[in-house]
Amino acid sequence: MVFASETDKNWNIGYVSGTFDMFHIGHLNLIRRAKERCNHLIVGVLSDEVVIKTKHINPIISLENRMEIIKALKYVDEVDITTHDLINKVNAWNKYKFDAMFSGDDHYKHGLAMDGRAIEELGAELVYFTYTQGISTTSLRNAITSS
Repeated sequence: MVFASETDKNWNIGYVSGTFDMFHIGHLNLIRRAKERCNHLIVGVLSDEVVIKTKHINPIISLENRMEIIKALKYVDEVDITTHDLINKVNAWNKYKFDAMFSGDDHYKHGLAMDGRAIEELGAELVYFTYTQGISTTSLRNAITSS
């Protein structure tokens, strides 16, 4: 596990996965920072089924639209669907052979990320970026439902 703020290391293939529902500046920051640290960035977009099963919410934006938004970003080299099997970091590594998996440090702080030791044993690193304060999909959902 590596905190991006503690290293200037770059990797060849990077991978980041997320729901990316109601795309906002926090999502953009994560993807931009990941691309700054790798030559080729693969972005996985969680399927609706995975979002419902893991987060117990229905995405507001359809999977197809979320993928189109991610594909349109200049920082993204490849987009794929994150199925339930790919939530497991080793399964994701087996498919993409990334050198680094990127995540926001909110996953570290809140214990939401699975242990990265398994991918480290495969030669990859789990890299955390500082979470963008003041914005989240949850806060957007809450603002919409309370208005």
